[in-house]
Amino acid sequence: MKDGVNGVALGVFVFFFLAVTVVGFLAARWRKAENEHSLDEWGLGGRSFGTWITWFLLGGDLYTAYTFVAVPAAIYAAGAAGFFAVPYTILVYPLIFTFLPRLWSVSHRHGYVTTSDFVRGRFGSKGLSLAVAVTGILATMPYIALQLVGIQAVLDVMGVGGGENTNWFVKDLPLLIAFGVLAAYTYSSGLRAPALIAFVKDTLIYIVIAVAIIYIPIKLGGFDDIFAKAGHAFAQTNPLTGKPRGALAPPEAGQWTYATLALGSALALFMYPHSITATLSSRSREVIRRNTTILPLYSLMLGLLALLGFMAIAAGVKVQNGQLAIPQLFENMFPDWFAGVAFAAIGIGALVPAAIMSIAAANLFTRNIYKDFIKPDATPKEETRVSKIVSLLVKVGALVFVLTMDKTVAINFQLLGGIWILQTFPALVGGLFTRWFHRWALLAGWAVGMVYGTLAAYGVASPTQQHFGGSAKEIPGIGEIGYIGLTAFVLNVLVTVVLTFVLKAVKAPEGIDETRPDDYTADAGDPGVQVELPPATAGTSH
Repeated sequence: MKDGVNGVALGVFVFFFLAVTVVGFLAARWRKAENEHSLDEWGLGGRSFGTWITWFLLGGDLYTAYTFVAVPAAIYAAGAAGFFAVPYTILVYPLIFTFLPRLWSVSHRHGYVTTSDFVRGRFGSKGLSLAVAVTGILATMPYIALQLVGIQAVLDVMGVGGGENTNWFVKDLPLLIAFGVLAAYTYSSGLRAPALIAFVKDTLIYIVIAVAIIYIPIKLGGFDDIFAKAGHAFAQTNPLTGKPRGALAPPEAGQWTYATLALGSALALFMYPHSITATLSSRSREVIRRNTTILPLYSLMLGLLALLGFMAIAAGVKVQNGQLAIPQLFENMFPDWFAGVAFAAIGIGALVPAAIMSIAAANLFTRNIYKDFIKPDATPKEETRVSKIVSLLVKVGALVFVLTMDKTVAINFQLLGGIWILQTFPALVGGLFTRWFHRWALLAGWAVGMVYGTLAAYGVASPTQQHFGGSAKEIPGIGEIGYIGLTAFVLNVLVTVVLTFVLKAVKAPEGIDETRPDDYTADAGDPGVQVELPPATAGTSH
């Protein structure tokens, strides 16, 4: 590790950071609407984004700074097991091709802003809607925190903030400044800010990965040497576990974990509120369908990105915190000026998703807690004002989380968030295709999945912590180690199906479905398509 501050890299980083800050504030004037005091405008960009803007926005939303840092860090730490992120992003796009266009259509026709809006309208249940909203907010908070962890990793490698003995305020000042800028332009410009900044972020990331995948192997003697050195390193015994550090290919004992984690993660990815916020900002269902066919380009990028973990081992990178492995690799291998470009790609890669996530969480609170339970007669202007304030509070919460807790805790809570958000799948995706499920059965299934998933994760220990040490545990009845979230999801579905039969048999009230079959295939340009506002959202501008 180089001593002191890397002035050249820091200068390049600051240049790009200032550039995207200006873009973020100018975004408020981009496609400015006549009535900007509505969640459609501030929180969904006016539902006006075309194919390429949506592609960059979704890419910026899903492939984050944490992805850039953590996926190769997992390879660096444990080998091929970290590659699970690649197959799950391959699985997810055929899956979302089946249901995202339907969600866009029904949301467009009824003016839904969040998944909880749809669940309330489909099943006539504010309780189920509240469960989905609270789950989304809880799952998003640690995700935002991890974006700040990504920025902090880059700042640490550049030598910014001083050493461990530095005053806490001075040490964390750069992160506080980055947070302040993020909060300001998100408050001012809403979703338009990350939509514009995503162009810069994704362009930088593609350039950095293209250069890294060619330049670094040349300096290290080619991929043969890289894999040979990585294989030798993984064969060494980990003193904490007494087992080999990792492997170049997943061992047979870990295949269930690998497969279930990939499948469960694929099912969960588009349950996250920020994924849906970016989706609903598009102007037509055809934009969504086209994006499901071109988003796999990011999976190709992710596969190349994961290889950087092997390169870090071959380059002799030694770090106590695995999250620093890739930033340190860039500083060691690249000229200072290009290391600055790489650091800027990671830093900006944190700003885009953090902005979208905070907006998505704020929309959930405003529409499905504040408006449904606190002030049902809130005007569109009040909704927007509350959502802006909550987006700030969400980011403050994430910042406090990062500054006061160990980074491992943030990572494990994000893993727990994945388990939680998967439990909303039956209500959302099931509701898009059938009204058969009973609302009370869905709520009970959600509760069972949440309780089982949380308790099972609490019982997982790791070499560094006693609880919440991972997301894999023995699958009941099978005996193999698998992803807790997927096991909880199966229990969720079983409870939902069984209770639906029971509740239908006793003729329990099912709630009013305000949607119609043709709502799920409607497009923006279809004749006769009109926004029909449910009673809870009457008066909202769309």
